[in-house]
Amino acid sequence: MDQKGQTGMGAKGGGARVHPLPPRPRPPTDRLNRPLRDLRLSVTDRCNFRCPYCMPRERYHEQYRFLRSGERLSFEELVRLTRAFVPLGVVKLRITGGEPLVRAGLPDLIGDLSGLPGIEDIALTTNGVLLAQHAAALRAAGLKRVTVSLDSLDPEVFAVMAGGFAQLDEVLAGIEAARHAGLSPIKINAVVQRGLNDHSALDLLEHFRGSGAIVRFIEYMDVGNRNDWNRERVVPSHELYERVHARWPLTPLEPAYRGEVARRYAFQDGAGEVGFISSVTQPFCGDCSRARLSSDGKLHTCLFAATGVDLRGPLRAGASDAELSALIRAVWERRMDRYSELRDELRARGVQHVEMNYLGG
Repeated sequence: MDQKGQTGMGAKGGGARVHPLPPRPRPPTDRLNRPLRDLRLSVTDRCNFRCPYCMPRERYHEQYRFLRSGERLSFEELVRLTRAFVPLGVVKLRITGGEPLVRAGLPDLIGDLSGLPGIEDIALTTNGVLLAQHAAALRAAGLKRVTVSLDSLDPEVFAVMAGGFAQLDEVLAGIEAARHAGLSPIKINAVVQRGLNDHSALDLLEHFRGSGAIVRFIEYMDVGNRNDWNRERVVPSHELYERVHARWPLTPLEPAYRGEVARRYAFQDGAGEVGFISSVTQPFCGDCSRARLSSDGKLHTCLFAATGVDLRGPLRAGASDAELSALIRAVWERRMDRYSELRDELRARGVQHVEMNYLGG
C-alpha cells in the first residue's frame, strides 16, 4: 500500500483525511477533589412506613401534601437525566424514595436504566414490605442488589420504628424472596437509637449471620428537620463494635471501593461480615462521590443539603443531554459539602435540611 493509502486516501485519491475524535472532557471533581461516581434516584416522596427518624407519623399525617404526579419526574425523564450524568463519571445507581416500591411499574424503570451504556451497577433501598411481590421482576429487569431497612427483630420495637404501618413477617418474607431471586449481596440497614432498639442489635446480627446477608449498623443521624434528633440517642459505632466483637470476634476488611461508607469486619468464624456506618462519630465526607436526584428533579450534592438545583425545569424546556450534563458538571465543580465534619457548627447556625423522604437515603 502506498503512503496515501496509509494516510486514509482512497484508491482514486479522493478520500478525506481521517481525523481523530476530540478527547472526551475529563470527568469533573468538586472543590475537595472528589469525583462523581454514584447517583441516587428518588422515585417518590411517599412511603408506607412512618419511621420516627425519617417520617414521624404526627407530622406526616393523612392530610400531608405529597408531590402530585405531574410534579414527579416520569420514568422517561429519570432515564434522560441519568443519561446526562453518565459522561461525568457516574457508574453506580441506587433507587430510593420515600419507599420506591410504592411507585407503580418500577421494574420498567430498572430495565431502561440497566440498558444505559456505562452503568455498571443498580441497587435498590427499600423497607422490604412489598419486596416479596416484586423481587423476581426487579431482578429480571436488571436490578443487581437490594438493601433492606430493618431496625429490629423485636415485633414491638419494629412496630414503633415503622410507625405501626407493617408487620415484621412481611419484611422477612421480602428478604427471603430477594435471596431466591438472586439479588445479592442483601444488605440489612439498621438505624440504632439508644433506649429504643440498641438492646436488640445483636439479636438482629445473630439472625442474619451465616445467611449471606450483611447487617450494617447506622448511627442515628439528624436527617431532615422533623425527627427531633438528640445526640444523646446516638450509639457510637465503636460501642456497638465492642459489643459485637466480645460475642463474635471480628477482623477488619479493606474497603471494597473508594468512598465506601461502611467500615466492614469479617466474623472470624467465617459466618460473613458486619458493617458500621458512622456519619456522626467518624464522618466520611472526604471520600463522598454521591449525588442525589429528588423525585421532582432537583440535584442535591449532600444528604444534609438545604437546597437543590432544578434539573426538571431545563429538561422540560427542551435542554439537550449535553446542556444538562454541562449544568450538572457546573454544580458538581462548585461542590464543597462536608456537613458531617461540620455538624456542630452548622447546627448552631440553624441550617435546615431537605427532608429524607423527599431526598432519599
